[in-house]
Amino acid sequence: MGQTISLSAADGHQLDAYKSEPSGPAKGGLVIIQEIFGINGQIRRTTDHFAGQGYLSIAPALFDRVEKGVELTYNEDDFAKGREIRGKITDEWIIADIGAAVREVSSAGKVSVIGFCFGGYATYVAACKVDGVAAAMPFYGGGIAAKVGEMTPSCPTQFHFGDKDAAIPLDDLQTIKNALQDCPLYVYDDAGHGFTCDDRDAYNPGATERSYTRAMEWMAQHAS
Repeated sequence: MGQTISLSAADGHQLDAYKSEPSGPAKGGLVIIQEIFGINGQIRRTTDHFAGQGYLSIAPALFDRVEKGVELTYNEDDFAKGREIRGKITDEWIIADIGAAVREVSSAGKVSVIGFCFGGYATYVAACKVDGVAAAMPFYGGGIAAKVGEMTPSCPTQFHFGDKDAAIPLDDLQTIKNALQDCPLYVYDDAGHGFTCDDRDAYNPGATERSYTRAMEWMAQHAS
């Protein structure tokens, strides 16, 4: 089990983060980036899961600049609140806050970033703009296709999407593949938006297992 700590971003902002340590020597550091629902139970379990795989893991609260302590569920009202808060988050804030999390776990070695939904987009921004990121794995990040012409990853980046994702058109995936031909992009059958989240109806355990295995192999290859 992890604990909530405080981080200091380079611009002086103080944000919370959930940090979980492996039981033995760390294979490296890992930053887990939230969906639009804040640092809720599912994100804490995901952080604990990767700590159990040997990584010093941390999930920074990227919504803290708008509202502290955001922890949402998956009903319509919380969806609306999450989208509203996400709309106020700037790329500059994302870069600063993920940078603070990267520094926090860098004592474990090379640091990777993995993120989901909004966190998938934020992971792509981190791959391009945050110092000290050795590998990145964005999962079903909306808005990435619109950014590939503006910024390109500075580290090895591996993408994961679902073929039934109503929020991200397949044309967007082709845009990403065309622009970033050296970056593997996986599309999972019968997988919708949020397919790794076991608290959502979209949860697909088979796709989750395959994608997490690939992400672990990616980190072992590029960030060990």
